[in-house]
Amino acid sequence: MHFTGRTWRPPYEAHSVIIQATTGCTWHKCRFCNLYPGECFRMSPLEEFEEDLTEIKQYQPYARRIFWTGANPFAMSYENLKLRALTVRDYLIKCQTMAMFASIRDIRDKEVWQLKKLRAMGINGLSIGTESGDDETLALAGKGYTAADILEQCRKLDEAGIEYYFVYMTGLAGKEAGRRNAVNSAELFSRLNPYFISVDSLTLFPDTELYRMAQAGRFAPAGEKERLQELQTFIRHLHIRTHLFDNSVSNFYPVTAYLPKEREAVVSGLQYIMDTVDEEEMTAYRRGLKALG
Repeated sequence: MHFTGRTWRPPYEAHSVIIQATTGCTWHKCRFCNLYPGECFRMSPLEEFEEDLTEIKQYQPYARRIFWTGANPFAMSYENLKLRALTVRDYLIKCQTMAMFASIRDIRDKEVWQLKKLRAMGINGLSIGTESGDDETLALAGKGYTAADILEQCRKLDEAGIEYYFVYMTGLAGKEAGRRNAVNSAELFSRLNPYFISVDSLTLFPDTELYRMAQAGRFAPAGEKERLQELQTFIRHLHIRTHLFDNSVSNFYPVTAYLPKEREAVVSGLQYIMDTVDEEEMTAYRRGLKALG
């Protein structure tokens, strides 16, 4: 298999077959991210892609879900995505879905009719690192799009029938801004149809711009209990049926829930942690983290 640089897949794709479609990231401007340092965006040559499919076919000929790696393979053009999706079907006749990371920016150049065709070919399951739905927070994070862009582009996915997943990051707005971020993000997400929402909590690593901003006094990180309060607010203001996964290593207190059914139980659980665990214990946990997650 051809894997270069950092190979990254979400926890919920643990049972998917992995194939490299691209390497690096097309953006490299998110101020909190250190996942792809120095890696230029590159599409895997089709010859390599087919060699990997040949190997997968040898060991897992009945694979049903394939996860294409790379920071955002959906940045490829419609024609490139189409070619690779059809190539996968040539090799893996039982494959039902092809999932991957995507950015809001990657959807802009694709028409709804193209998205529908990609869906029909099996591309379904886009992990979108929105991180927020609040314009001030999106600008601070360097995401390169606005809340209106999220709404416009994901409505195209809804129309095309493509399943997608959001990421929300507590603490990203900084000290005393979590409530604003939570309310605006939840209200935006509630106007869309993410199949689930994965929650991370901001961890500042020395090789990121946001860390340097914090060291220079230009960014004040939110405290740990403030982040839990932000998550409570986010959950209370979500008005859609969705799954919530707050169980990555970046979260001190792991949570999984189906909303709105389990809303009150989750909010109460978060409150219990705030009432019984010291801030310093949570801070020490974050200081011990060595990688984004």
